Amino acid sequence: MRQILDLIEIEVLKIIEEENKPIGTWAIENILREKNIEVSTATVGRILSKLESNNFLEKYKNEGRIITTEGQLALKKAETISIINYHQEKLDKIISTEVLENFIMVIQARKAIEKETTRLATRYISKEDLNKLKIIVDRQNEKAKSGDSISDEDLEFHRTIAKASGNSILEAMYNIIATFKQQSKLFENLRRQINSPYTSSHEKIYNAIKNNDENEAERLMAEHMDNLMEDVLTYWHKYSSRDK
Repeated sequence: MRQILDLIEIEVLKIIEEENKPIGTWAIENILREKNIEVSTATVGRILSKLESNNFLEKYKNEGRIITTEGQLALKKAETISIINYHQEKLDKIISTEVLENFIMVIQARKAIEKETTRLATRYISKEDLNKLKIIVDRQNEKAKSGDSISDEDLEFHRTIAKASGNSILEAMYNIIATFKQQSKLFENLRRQINSPYTSSHEKIYNAIKNNDENEAERLMAEHMDNLMEDVLTYWHKYSSRDK
């Protein structure tokens, strides 16, 4: 996930927030050096000016700068992104091996998360997001008929449901798990290898959400994940037996 601040900017905001009173350029530079971050006075000055222009800092009389509410929010967001990126890297190491055992773990995690996001989306989805799902499904059906890749639509469909759930934690968890190594493209290629036909799973899920049927929408999403799991296992057995 793309950072909104670089590492030194994060450190500067931390220093100013922790100081809890106005602090000047020289003091910030000294604290950075104590943390083994070597920067010049001019560099610190440029960072402070940038953060101030973004309304993350403001000058307080002639005593130095203090962090603003916007700055505190930006710092919190940047730290959250750092945590997410850390876990992304760990997951990336797992999935980058492209070992089918790990694909199964991904699907199991997605099934647990997406059953709940689908239930919540059915309950809370806006007209805008419902219309978006319909557009995605229609576009996916057209692409499937012409033999084009539908991986982008697949990802967009599930991401829209996660967003429509209204639960930002579940949405973040889905985005972490589902976007590694262009996972949708990997699964799409895997299904082509075993001649698994395109199904109308998304359209059925959309209709259940549209009809406000939480139980049916959740059941269909679970079935969708189970079918994907079955395809992975079919591929696994087919190619592992071939290599023996």
